[in-house]
Amino acid sequence: MKMLINVPETVVADALRGMAAAHPELTVDVENRVVVRRDAPVAGKVGLVSGGGSGHEPLHAGFVGPGMLSAACAGEVFTSPVPDQMVRAAAAVDSGAGVLFVVKNYTGDVLNFEMAAELAEDEGIQVARVVVDDDVAVSDSTFTAGRRGTGATLFVEKIAGAAADGGAPLERVVSVARQVNGSSRSFGVALGAVTTPAKGSPTFDLPSGELELGIGIHGEPGRERRPMMTSGEIADFAVDAVLEDLRPTGPVLALVNGMGATPLLELYGFNAEVHRVLSERGVPVARTLVGNYVTSLDMAGCSVTLCQVDEELLRLWDAPVATPALRWGR
Repeated sequence: MKMLINVPETVVADALRGMAAAHPELTVDVENRVVVRRDAPVAGKVGLVSGGGSGHEPLHAGFVGPGMLSAACAGEVFTSPVPDQMVRAAAAVDSGAGVLFVVKNYTGDVLNFEMAAELAEDEGIQVARVVVDDDVAVSDSTFTAGRRGTGATLFVEKIAGAAADGGAPLERVVSVARQVNGSSRSFGVALGAVTTPAKGSPTFDLPSGELELGIGIHGEPGRERRPMMTSGEIADFAVDAVLEDLRPTGPVLALVNGMGATPLLELYGFNAEVHRVLSERGVPVARTLVGNYVTSLDMAGCSVTLCQVDEELLRLWDAPVATPALRWGR
């Protein structure tokens, strides 16, 4: 497989060096693999820290900036960052108002962020954790105990980040983050396998005439494989899987997310089908975001995330944000 890299061993460091060159508004510690908004710590503001394995860009470092994350930690490809990185990030953003760790529900991430919270508290930093577990496809998968954390991570980081930037105390920021996670569900579909730099070839076999329904963002198996379906048929299956579990009674945020190799031409076409299904099911859509946000390197495919919102959550979603990957209102 051809890749635009030097060698697999330096792919994460090279990407961070490139991010530093492109975004002077961020402080990028390439050696320790921590990205911090340059104005941190902001006096009186709760710090938001997240992170995970590389390969899901722009998650998480692309969401560092005003209105969203205060800092992010990058692990090796599909590998959790280590507690020392998380403590370093927490110390960099702590203003005395506390720090919230936003953690995707993967075993390595959960264990390492838990250990980091204990270490940070030993250093006098007040830390809370919220675990994101929105994927309805499967439970107790290859990487998790319980549901996987996927697209709702973006919703949690944006909405909780807006609450923090608005001056909310740690308890309120935690409450908002948990409300968003509890109100969000996701479902992913793979049309092609993912290739990691270290392996240099597809990590699983997916024949050209088939797709995987319910795939995870590391290539974990989903619910089933079927012969290739149309965009409309995929939308019917994915949206119904989400609605069966979420059962919204009000308007939703909709994220139509690419897995990394799916062009916007296809994603916007798929978004039309997602909106068709939601309209047929009587679910109003308050806002829609389309693009590659929670990716899996070069995997072809998509995911749908819905989050039921009230007026307060919608206000926080609409609040200004200025990050490399998400920007409006400024």
